[in-house]
Amino acid sequence: MSTRIAFLKGHGTENDFVIVPDPGNLIDLPPAAVAALCDRRAGIGGDGLLHVVRSAAHPEARAMAGEAEWFMDYRNGDGSIAEMCGNGVRVFARYLQRAGHTAEGDITVATRGGVKRVHIAKDGDVTVGMGKALLPEGEVSVRVGERGWPARNVNMGNPHAVAFVDDLAHAGNLLTAPPVSPASVYPDGVNVEFVVDRGPRHVALRVHERGSGETRSCGTGACAVAVAAARRDGADPAVTGTPVTYTVDVPGGRLVITERADGEIEMTGPAVIVAEGEIDAEWLENASS
Repeated sequence: MSTRIAFLKGHGTENDFVIVPDPGNLIDLPPAAVAALCDRRAGIGGDGLLHVVRSAAHPEARAMAGEAEWFMDYRNGDGSIAEMCGNGVRVFARYLQRAGHTAEGDITVATRGGVKRVHIAKDGDVTVGMGKALLPEGEVSVRVGERGWPARNVNMGNPHAVAFVDDLAHAGNLLTAPPVSPASVYPDGVNVEFVVDRGPRHVALRVHERGSGETRSCGTGACAVAVAAARRDGADPAVTGTPVTYTVDVPGGRLVITERADGEIEMTGPAVIVAEGEIDAEWLENASS
């Protein structure tokens, strides 16, 4: 292992990430190492880790190398692997721009949820094509203490249960995963969003992200919430042919979500790099063992 391991720290609406550039996929990052890096007291701190690898160098991304040069090998804060992270893609794109691998305009990024199309705007915002939402049939419910709500099952490449509530405080502390029934619907766990209305096509959320606890923002969660709110409000662009846009407030800021007539969902928001430095290789090796 190299004695000099570069890292950066970035966030998108305060959903924060440790970024580890590793074009050749040479750095071993087992779950224990990722969890140690994301630890907010003993490590660098983050909701997750963005491992930046060339697609051709990673076995899970080689098939996408013809479409996207770079692969976002995303890990949750506990070290587990996740399919996608919408805020993470924006920060990943910002890193590629900062490192000189891309410029303003359109790029593609490979993820475990497929190839994502990204636009880096001159004003600093980044728009990510998040793909289409799947709305599996079947009733789902969420509980916090004595309260319970029906929830909408939405899949954005990763699973979500969206519950509309009267007060975001009803979500509790969200340190542990709220019970979702039936559990068999989500065999690998689920992200749970609690949502309130703020105005016409304007909602706010709190979220428990599986593997991370409550986070300040969740990009795929904001998309799932916008789709669930649109269907609740009787809006379906695939039926009307008219795009629908929702403003989604998250604890860390604001995202704008548009669902197009073809079902594609676009998410726009900020992406910021705040620091860079070096990881102590000996510490990381010890954390990995």
